[in-house]
Amino acid sequence: MAIPKILWVDDEMESLQSQKLFLENKGYDVHTLTNGFDAVDYVKDHLVDVVLLDETMPGITGLETLAKIKEVNSRIPIVMITRNETEDLMNEAIGSQISDYLIKPVNPNQVWLTLKKILDNKRLVAEKTTSAYQQQFRHLFMALNSNPDYNEWMDIYKKLVYWELEMGKSDSPEMQEVFLAQKQEANTEFFKFISRNYSSWITGKAAAPVFSHNLMERKVFPAIEKGVPTFFILIDNLRFDQWKGIEPIFSETFRILEEDSFYSILPTATQYARNAIFSGLLPVEIEKKFPQYWKNDEEEGGKNLHEEDLFREQLKRLKKDLRVSYTKVLHHNDGQNLLNNIHNLLNNDLNVIVYNFVDMLSHARTEMEVLKELASDEISYRSLTNSWFEHSPLNQALKKISDKKINIVLATDHGSVRVKNPSKVVGDKQTTTNLRYKHGRNLNYDPKEVLAFRDPKEAGLPTPTINSSYIFAREDRFLCYPNNYNYYVNYYKNTFQHGGISLEEMIVPVIKMTTK
Repeated sequence: MAIPKILWVDDEMESLQSQKLFLENKGYDVHTLTNGFDAVDYVKDHLVDVVLLDETMPGITGLETLAKIKEVNSRIPIVMITRNETEDLMNEAIGSQISDYLIKPVNPNQVWLTLKKILDNKRLVAEKTTSAYQQQFRHLFMALNSNPDYNEWMDIYKKLVYWELEMGKSDSPEMQEVFLAQKQEANTEFFKFISRNYSSWITGKAAAPVFSHNLMERKVFPAIEKGVPTFFILIDNLRFDQWKGIEPIFSETFRILEEDSFYSILPTATQYARNAIFSGLLPVEIEKKFPQYWKNDEEEGGKNLHEEDLFREQLKRLKKDLRVSYTKVLHHNDGQNLLNNIHNLLNNDLNVIVYNFVDMLSHARTEMEVLKELASDEISYRSLTNSWFEHSPLNQALKKISDKKINIVLATDHGSVRVKNPSKVVGDKQTTTNLRYKHGRNLNYDPKEVLAFRDPKEAGLPTPTINSSYIFAREDRFLCYPNNYNYYVNYYKNTFQHGGISLEEMIVPVIKMTTK
C-alpha cells in the first residue's frame, strides 16, 4: 500500500513540528508549507492525498486557498484548521465542501483520526461490515430454522435487505458469496412457508398478514387526518431494497413515521395485485362482483384500465365519504402534468398516484440491450431506480408541496426477482406467457419446482375455463416452454421477473411519512 501523502499548510508550522513527527511515525508522508500561494502551486505539480489547511495566513486566506485548490483538483479532501469558531466561517467552509473542520489547538490524535476517517474509511467499514455479518450469520440461520410466522418472515427479510446493502460496501467476495447462499436458503424456506399457508390465509381459515386486498383498509385509510391532504403513492414493482435506496431522498424532505411491509397476493403481477389493492377484493371476487372491470390473462385489452372505478367502489362499500383524486403516470408527459397540477391536489382528502416507471424498467430489462447492461444485477438495478427517482417529476412534485402539512403512504403492488434457473413447462395454446406463473389447462410441470393450485379458488383466483389451474415458480426459477427452449433460457436468464414466490416479490414496502 502506498504511503499517504499529506500537505499541511500553516504559517505557524514551526510550532507544529511535534505533530508532523507524530503523523510521520504513524506512516504518513507529511510535506509542510506556510502560505496559500505555495500550496496552490504545490498541488499543481504533486500528488496529494489530503490537505490540512490553516484558515488565517498572510497573503491569501485559507478559504481563498481552498477555492483555488478545488479549481486545480476538486477531488482532494481538505481539512480546515482554525482558531475561529464563528458560525459564518463554519458555514462557508462546509459550503465549500471541506472534508472536516478542526478547532485549534488540535490534538495529534484528533488529526490522526480525521486522516483515518478520510483515507481508511472504506476499508474500515468493509472490515467492520464483514465482521458484524459473521456474528449475525448464526442468528439469521437460527431464525430461518425456527419455523417463523408471517411477521417473523417480514423481519427476516428486512434483515437480509439490510445486510445486502451493507455487503455492497464490503470488498470481500467470499463473504458476499456466503450472504447470497444464506439469502438463497431463506427463499427456499420461504417458498415452503407460503406453500403450507397461502391457501389457508386467502380462504380465511387462518390468521393472515396484511395482503394486497386489505392494504387500503388496514394501512391507507387509517392514515387520513381531517383537514390534512393524504397522498397514497403506489410505485409499481418497487422491492424493499429499492425503497431503502430512495429512502434518503425522501428523508431530506419528509419525516418517516413507519416503515412496514405487507404481502402481495399471488400472482405477484400487476393485473392481479394492483386490482386487488384498489378494489379491496381478491381477483375471484372482482370477477364475480364487477365482471365488466376484470379481464383474464388470455383476454384481449388492458388489464388495469379500471383501477379508479374499483377504488371508488371500495370507497362506497366501506362508506368512506372522502374527496379523492386518482392520477396514473405511465409516461414522462404524465409526470410533468402531475408536477404542474400538484398544488390543486391539496384540496382533496386522499390523492392516489400510481407511478409505473419501475415496472417498465423491469420489463424493458429483457427488451433492450442497453438496459441489460445498466441493470445487470441487484446493485445496478437499485442504482438505476435511485437515479430515476432523484430526477423524476414525482420527486419534484412532492418537494413542491413539502412546505404544506401533508401525509404520505408509499407502497407498491409487488416486487421482482432476478431469475437464474429454468423449469420446463408444457401447456396448450391458451397458457399464459408470464415466466414466473402460468395458468391454463393440462399443464405439465415438475411439481418440486412450483406451487400448484388445481382449484384456483383456493388461491382466491378466477377459473377462466374448466380444468384451469395455476402454477407459481419458486425462488429464482423461470418457466419456459420446450419450443426454442435453449434460446429463451439464454435470453431471459438473469433478468428481473415477477409473478412467482420469493421474498423479493411478495414482501413489499408500505411506508408512512409526513412533512417535517
